[in-house]
Amino acid sequence: MIRMIFDAISEPHAGAKWHSRWQRSWPAYEAWFLARGGDNGPDRKTCRAALARYMPELLPTYDRLVTLAGGSDRAARFLSTWCPPAYLGGCSIAALSDGAEVRLVRNYDLSPDLNEGFLLRSAWTGRPVMGMVEFLWGLSDGINDAGLAVALAYGGRSETGRGFGVTTILRYVLETCDTVDEAVEVLARVPSHMAYNIVLTDLAGNTASVELSPGGGARRMQQAIATNHQSSAPRPDQASFTRTYERHEHLRGLTGAPALLYQHFLKHPLRQDRFEVGFGTLFTTEYDPATTSLRLIWPDMEWRQSLEDFEEGQRVAVLSAPVRARSVAATVPVASRQDWALASRIDWLAVGRDYAAGRGKEIASYLENVSTQC
Repeated sequence: MIRMIFDAISEPHAGAKWHSRWQRSWPAYEAWFLARGGDNGPDRKTCRAALARYMPELLPTYDRLVTLAGGSDRAARFLSTWCPPAYLGGCSIAALSDGAEVRLVRNYDLSPDLNEGFLLRSAWTGRPVMGMVEFLWGLSDGINDAGLAVALAYGGRSETGRGFGVTTILRYVLETCDTVDEAVEVLARVPSHMAYNIVLTDLAGNTASVELSPGGGARRMQQAIATNHQSSAPRPDQASFTRTYERHEHLRGLTGAPALLYQHFLKHPLRQDRFEVGFGTLFTTEYDPATTSLRLIWPDMEWRQSLEDFEEGQRVAVLSAPVRARSVAATVPVASRQDWALASRIDWLAVGRDYAAGRGKEIASYLENVSTQC
């Protein structure tokens, strides 16, 4: 069975906790960045200038994160997410409103080895934001104190353009917008480097789905649903593998009470269990704008959090599927993931090298030794 460890962390202003997370995650991200040609991308000055042009409100946070990360050119370019290497994913999303209540629900479909398992509550620009982190400060989905909730799905097109990694754009939306309409304006203005589908909802019960094009451009769709293809693009190469059209057709027919929407995401055809080939549902998230809260849902448990009552902690989720190889994240001892002081003592550069080389046993052995010594 696959197990994944999920951490919930609260840090209003990026500091020691974020720095420890950086130390743990950067070696593997750096290996990915190098392998995908990241060093051939825009230089540091160009990356920061792009942030200043399109998302100036994030500049103080970006500068602080770069400092915490050690200030290297590579770290600065990586954290900007301006013209990054290509990356893919899955996901099914829907937002449903009946005039009395509204929910946004998403399935996050990917290989367990490629997800951070990191729920963060922050107030980096002064407003509370909570969501699932990707690329160490971007968000794959989240909600803010105004009740605006948003989630992304890969758009099924591998081409890239000049733009930002979409997770940084979602962070920006939640840091600066209160409503769906405001968010849609931002999505039309800030270019994404790849095709992504975004679903949004807000406290007033407004919902929307937006298709982002590589290099810029946004198209608002009639129904607030998304899978892994776009209406204006050719059929994706992996359409049969991801079953994107089957999932999309199922979402089109969803009706009923918004509070029951999540139930559809826990079973076929929306839930995926092909972990052995790198495509499974790692978690289901339900967002409730009225209570600015979320639920992380797995087959055997759920985890409730809200902006007003957020509790740091950890959960070990059993994803209920046979696998050929264990997730690297699942090999990390619980103690080493809960204790931030211990995390800072681990040589994550060595872990990253082993991870990049596929030496899973060496990673587990090393971490177990550190845990014992500490």
